[in-house]
Amino acid sequence: MSVQAGRVAEMLDHVFTDAIDALRVAMEEARLERQALEERFQADVLLGDITWETTYGLPGEGTPPRARADVRLDWTTWSQTAYRDWILGTEIDEPPRIDVEVTYRVQSLDSPPDPQRLLAAMPAVSPILGTEELDRSGPTIEASYTDGLDAVSHAVEVTYEGSYPLDEEALGDGSTLDKHFSAMGGWIASTLVTLSDIVLD
Repeated sequence: MSVQAGRVAEMLDHVFTDAIDALRVAMEEARLERQALEERFQADVLLGDITWETTYGLPGEGTPPRARADVRLDWTTWSQTAYRDWILGTEIDEPPRIDVEVTYRVQSLDSPPDPQRLLAAMPAVSPILGTEELDRSGPTIEASYTDGLDAVSHAVEVTYEGSYPLDEEALGDGSTLDKHFSAMGGWIASTLVTLSDIVLD
C-alpha cells in the first residue's frame, strides 16, 4: 500500500478498513515482519471489487523471505451493496462477507519439493474466523529456468480460502473484528515456523 493509500484507509470509517487494521494488528502482535513493497490496496474499475493484499515473513529472514504468507482480503460489490443497505436500515437477507485468502509460499529452493511433506505439516483448515474456517487447496509447484532451460530455482505454494461473514455484532462494533482476527496472526506465524523447519534443498 502506498503512503497515500494508507492514509486514505486510515481516514475511512468503514468495516472493510477496520478488518484490514484488525488483521495488521494481529500480524504485528505475532511479531511477523511486513514486506512493505508487497502491499496493495486497489479497486477493480470494471467490477467495483476492492482488494487489499499484503505479505509477511518471519523476522530476520531478509527480502524476500524463504517462507512467506501472502494475505488477501476482497470486498465484492455484492458485499458493498449489502453493507450499504445495512447502514440505511434496510433488511438484508444475507450479511456481507469479506473473502479471505492466505497463501503460504516456500521459495528459493534448489530442487522440486515434496508436496506431501508440506501438506503433512499443515492443517486441513484454518482456525475459526468468526463462524467459518478457511479451506486448504492443493499445492502449486513452480520452477524458474535460464534461457538455456536449466532449472535455477523452485517454489511451492499452498492456499487457504474462505470468507468471513459480518454479523450484526461485527458490523456494529469494530472490536469484534479485532477479536475474530486475533487468532490469524498466531496461526500464520506458527505455520511459517513449521514450513521453515522442514528441511528442503
